[in-house]
Amino acid sequence: MYAVIETGGKQYRVSPGDTIRIEKVSAAEGEEVEFSKVLLVATDSGVSLGEPTISGALVKGHVLEHGRSKKITVFKYKNKSRQSRRTIGHRQAFSSVRIDSIIC
Repeated sequence: MYAVIETGGKQYRVSPGDTIRIEKVSAAEGEEVEFSKVLLVATDSGVSLGEPTISGALVKGHVLEHGRSKKITVFKYKNKSRQSRRTIGHRQAFSSVRIDSIIC
């Protein structure tokens, strides 16, 4: 059994027991989080596809931790002009979530 959920503008294929890293959610560590935007649910009996979501379907999980990813370096410059160079960095915040159950 698996489902496709949407959170943080991205889509994830999840199964019970999976651990995923998603955009940071407002729930504290250890709290339960529910994903109601379920786009697809596949079971042994068949596949249910939403248009765009499946009404009544729910994916539940627990927040394991919050953190920030590795730093990436962004370098911007304008070609043939030595006066415009800029270096900045970015660290994206994430939440690690363990999927507990899929309710359809």
